[in-house]
Amino acid sequence: MREHVTFLSEGLNCAGWLYMPDDLQDGENRPAIVMAHGFSALKEMHLDNFAQKFEEAGFVVLAFDYRYFGDSEGEPRGHLIPAEQHQDYKNAITWISLRAEVDPDHIGIWGSSYSGGHVLHLASFDQRIKAAVAQVPLVNGWGNAQRLMRPDVFDEFLVALAHDRAQRYAGEESAKVPVVAPEGEPSALPTPESYEWFTQLGETVAPNWRNEVSLESMEAFLEYDPAGSIHLISPTPLLMVVAEKDTLTPTDMAIAAYERALEPKKLVILEGGKHFDAYTEPGLSQSAPPAVEWFERHLMGRKEAGTRETVS
Repeated sequence: MREHVTFLSEGLNCAGWLYMPDDLQDGENRPAIVMAHGFSALKEMHLDNFAQKFEEAGFVVLAFDYRYFGDSEGEPRGHLIPAEQHQDYKNAITWISLRAEVDPDHIGIWGSSYSGGHVLHLASFDQRIKAAVAQVPLVNGWGNAQRLMRPDVFDEFLVALAHDRAQRYAGEESAKVPVVAPEGEPSALPTPESYEWFTQLGETVAPNWRNEVSLESMEAFLEYDPAGSIHLISPTPLLMVVAEKDTLTPTDMAIAAYERALEPKKLVILEGGKHFDAYTEPGLSQSAPPAVEWFERHLMGRKEAGTRETVS
């Protein structure tokens, strides 16, 4: 069962979908999973594909939009600052932990792409998190941007950011740039598959998605290093799901970050998959079941298929 909900985050209402298992009994509480989407993306952009599977496995699930995006409050729109989105995640965890249907000692978080990076950061420091799944995660903004831009374009980008900072200092609002654009035109996510994915979903399932973010957001992107603390996630169990042919959040960067993580951890590679293949079939059949099993194992205490290991 899914219902529309809101929760407060730093004085603003964040909108979400709350999923309750059909077999939940009166007076019973269950482990919960909190989840949000990637760079500028909204919950309507296939988060239900995962949330429904988590609910069917017996979890209470909250999928939400960050402040400034989708159905959530906040101005200016398109303002995307990692530290603020971390607070939204933390407030979502607090909100769901206070519900009678939820066991507050068994909370997991799931994130994909930019929010996959958020998961890495949050699981490093928030001890309320008992299991984490980071799907096709951003691991380092500066390095990622250098992969996506030619050196001369990257240098021009840095000049534009400096100019925007001067404009903001003078009291002007940060300039906006498209999230995606046709190949050859400037955008925050300059890959053909990004343009196709966001444009198609914006025209169909997520009509309130806006194709814009602030240059201030891009400055924050460059400074973001969510995998810098990945070694601190342990002993919280970490699952990373990485696409084999990911060019948006490059595969080799994600695997190198995973190698710095400590146990318990697990890596799943989507064979032949690109970044956006994780959200729908046939890639969904590779990305979702391992996440369900990871949460079952570490939040419900179920043994992983094919193993005799005892999970406490």
